[in-house]
Formats: sequence, C-alpha cells, structure tokens
Amino acid sequence: MNLKNPLRTESAVKGRYAAAAKAPEAALCCPVDYDPQFLKIIPREVIEKDYGCGDPSRYLKPGETVLDLGSGTGKICFIAAQVVGPTGRVIGVDMTDDMLEVARRNAPMVAEKLGYANVEFHKGRIQDLALDLELLDRDLKEQPITDANTFLAADERAGELRVRHPLVAKASVDVVVSNCVLNLVEARAKRQLFEEIFRVLRNGGRAVISDIVADEAVPANLQNDPELWSGCISGALTEEEFLHAFAEAGFYGIQIVKRDSTPWRTVAGIEFRAVTVAAYKCEPGLGLERNQAVVYLGPFKEVVDDDNRRLKRGLRYAVSDQTYQRYQKEPYQQFFACIDPATPVTPETAQPFDDSVMVLRHPRQTKGSDNRATTANSSCCDSKKDSCC
Repeated sequence: MNLKNPLRTESAVKGRYAAAAKAPEAALCCPVDYDPQFLKIIPREVIEKDYGCGDPSRYLKPGETVLDLGSGTGKICFIAAQVVGPTGRVIGVDMTDDMLEVARRNAPMVAEKLGYANVEFHKGRIQDLALDLELLDRDLKEQPITDANTFLAADERAGELRVRHPLVAKASVDVVVSNCVLNLVEARAKRQLFEEIFRVLRNGGRAVISDIVADEAVPANLQNDPELWSGCISGALTEEEFLHAFAEAGFYGIQIVKRDSTPWRTVAGIEFRAVTVAAYKCEPGLGLERNQAVVYLGPFKEVVDDDNRRLKRGLRYAVSDQTYQRYQKEPYQQFFACIDPATPVTPETAQPFDDSVMVLRHPRQTKGSDNRATTANSSCCDSKKDSCC
C-alpha cells in the first residue's frame, strides 16, 4: 500500500480505528494519568476504547467552548464537560462512524450523571472543519455519484455546505484540543489542518494539542507502512516541525507544556514521544503610542519574541498598545512587568507607534516629566516581619 496517496492513508486510519471502536487495542495509546475524579462518571466502554497520548483537558477553564479534534469514543469530551461545567460547551469531531456511535450512545448516560448536557458529536475531517460529512452523506443519498457530472455536482455541493452550513464556524470556539490525532492526517493536508485550527478559534483563544513527535525526520519507507501510519508513527512531525506548524498558521506564545522524557516507541533508531503544546491566537490590536512600557523579568539574560523583538532582562522598553496588551495575558504575563503611564493616553488621541525596533523608555515618560513627588514608605513589607530591613 502506497500511503503517499492521501485517500489510502485516510482509509488505513479509518479501518484501524473502526476496529478499535469494537475491541480495545493497546498499541494505539500511551499510558496517560487522567484525573480519576473525572473518570468516575464515564462508562467503562468509553475509557477502554479511547486512545491518546496526553491530557489536554487539564488546561481548560470553566465556561469555555471546547472543540476536540478526533474525539473518538468521547473520553476527553466527557472530561472536558465536567471541567467547563454547565455554562461551557464541548464539541467532538471524528470521521469514524464506529467511534461516533460509541460516543453518542454513551453521551446521555454521562449527561444524566452530570445533571446537564453540554457535549455534542459531529462527523467531519479535522483538516476540513467546515464540511459537515453527515449533511454531505444525506445529499449523496439523494443524488448519488454515477458519473463525472454528478461527481462535479457533489464537489460543488460540498463547497456550498462549507459556506452556508459550516460544521464549525469561523472564530466560534475558545479552545481546540486534540489527543494523538494530528499525526494521523496525511502529510499534504497538515498545513490546512493547522490553518483550520486557527480559523475556528476566537481571538484570544488557544489550541492545546497532545501528540506524538519524532526526534528525527521519518524516512519514506516508514511513511509507507500502513500499520505504522495508523499507529501514530509514520505521520509524526519532528519536534521542530510541530512547533513551526503552529507558528506558520499564525499562532503566538507557543509552548511545550509537557514533554515525555521516555520515548513511547523507538523505530529504526528514531524516538517517538508524547508532547503537549499550547499555542495562542492573539487578539488584534493597534500599533499606538500610549506611553506604556514593559520590563522582561527573566530568568534569561534576554529573549526574542514571536515578532523578533529582542528584550534584555530588567530594561524598560517602549512598546505599542498591541504588544502591551498581549504581554499582560497568557502565556506571557508571568515574565513581564507592564507599566501604565501616570497620565493615560486614549486610543483616540494616541499616535501610531512602530515597535518592530525596540527602544528604551525613560521612566519619566510613564510617571510624568514634571513628577517631583516624595512619599512615605509603602506597605510593601512582609506582614510577618517587623520591618522591611
């Protein structure tokens, strides 16, 4: 089987996971320590037939709308349902009918135990999140493909569905999660996959992806092995390629939040290990001069951000309002002190500011050039001690 053919690649994956929905297959997953409190209400069938290499649900918050790519039998979705709570929403997308059947059949039982229903499952391909495959299936039953003309008509209808009835709309979710699925997507579709993740996220949203990466490039002979491909090996990106794919799609603040020190599997001397990566879709802003400043707190002597701004530790830099707002949010805020000006500059009166070239800001630009105040000691001391000295 030549797995350079994307249709054969997808067929190999669907076949193996359809079988895994009927009978558990240990070779498809890494050992993962899920929080046991969230597993109590999940049916045993779901847990035994769900496969992954990490736990992206640990990075969710109450009230969020979450999209799980390659949701399988629904384990991460059912965990996420408990984390986001009744005000949140969880959407699972999978292309395998057998997996969806298990997830949908067990969803009412989970909802009854929770006391609320906030999970839904849809059929789709994670590299094409706009196309609802069940709507397309329905249309094809009414107008089956019998020749070239009906094939072209079906392709046109699929395009219309993407626009008029998208499976997942643009900027509609807070968090995209995935658990050991991105590596199953055929190589030529991976760029589209990351672009789709970016498209469906709201500004300020994030992706938290657990997946298998390789420490060396996977050679062609391994890529053409159907068992290795459907087993999360052949389609694995290198660690560097994985991070670059997020950056290329437009993400900022990309972090490896978990990296297994021990490889899950070694094939032909190449180590394959689980990582979890968090990446952010930053909110747009304006490059305005509002007399704001930031100080990089360390621990490194200097850092370079995703826009190639170089910041040395402890120096006070002038930045645009866009950069200032970004550094106050995840994942940057713990590394920066953000300094407001004593006299606020409104967006309406602010002048354009280009911070592509970093310049220092004198303290009197923020506290005011005429500031001559002298104050008493502040209450900065540790209350458990007698004095600051």
